[in-house]
Amino acid sequence: MKQYLGNKWAIFMFLMPAIVLYSVIVFYPILQTFYRSFFEWDGLGRATFVGIGNFIELAHDYLLVTSLRNGFLFAVVLVVFQIGLGTLLALICSDPTVKGRKLLKTAYFIPVVLSVTVVCQLWLSMYDPVNGLINKLFEAFGMAYRQDWLNSPSISIIAIAFTNAWQYMGFQFALLYAGVKSVPEHYLEAARIDGASKWKAHLHITIPLMKETFKFCYVIAITAGIGAYVQMAIMTNGGPGTTNYTLTFMIIRSAFSSNQYGYACAISVLLIVISLIVTLIINKVFDRQESGMEQS
Repeated sequence: MKQYLGNKWAIFMFLMPAIVLYSVIVFYPILQTFYRSFFEWDGLGRATFVGIGNFIELAHDYLLVTSLRNGFLFAVVLVVFQIGLGTLLALICSDPTVKGRKLLKTAYFIPVVLSVTVVCQLWLSMYDPVNGLINKLFEAFGMAYRQDWLNSPSISIIAIAFTNAWQYMGFQFALLYAGVKSVPEHYLEAARIDGASKWKAHLHITIPLMKETFKFCYVIAITAGIGAYVQMAIMTNGGPGTTNYTLTFMIIRSAFSSNQYGYACAISVLLIVISLIVTLIINKVFDRQESGMEQS
């Protein structure tokens, strides 16, 4: 093994195809996006250098605040539902005394493999203000509460985010379940011998040892919320009005509706920077917690 690992040329030759592919598909487009963000360009004609003009215009765009707020709300819903509920379900399904665990694990993952369009159409029918299942449930329980879920400027973004959270909760559940099962069983057995209950053992042993899993799940959920687009486009087309716009929606509109590719690139740069900052903050927080645990 040392002989192969010590052959730097062999390592280089094996890594080169992946490096080239990554550079062409990911790295080069990102560099082009940064470069084009300093130009006024319609995507076809001659580009005009405007410096940071696109970023100044973006800072004064009234849609920016709306998009950032919606991205934050979307991310909060994903974190609470996918990671919070996903962790609880993963702990339940890891218990060998729970009956029907295999059926539950399969059921949680089924929405992930469904088409986004199918899921959105399903929830559109459920959110229908007249014949939708949710309002009908309130009616069945004798409650007078009714809501036009997708036409409310304040509630529609939460309703759309919940659709996304429901569909991809199974993906997060699979990651969290793998994290739970990676915790050595003898740790939990030792805790039970010392008198700890099952849930106390999970709280003080299982969850702290899942730090790396949680770090990855938080990055996925928050960045997905910040850059959400598909569900808004299918369910409300960004409406009512522009109340459900996100940064990705601004990029699509600027590039393909207004032919402002330079401005769209500037918004893309902002989205990339925010995602990188969020990732760095999450890593920093978890690393600080780990160092604090080691010192204690």
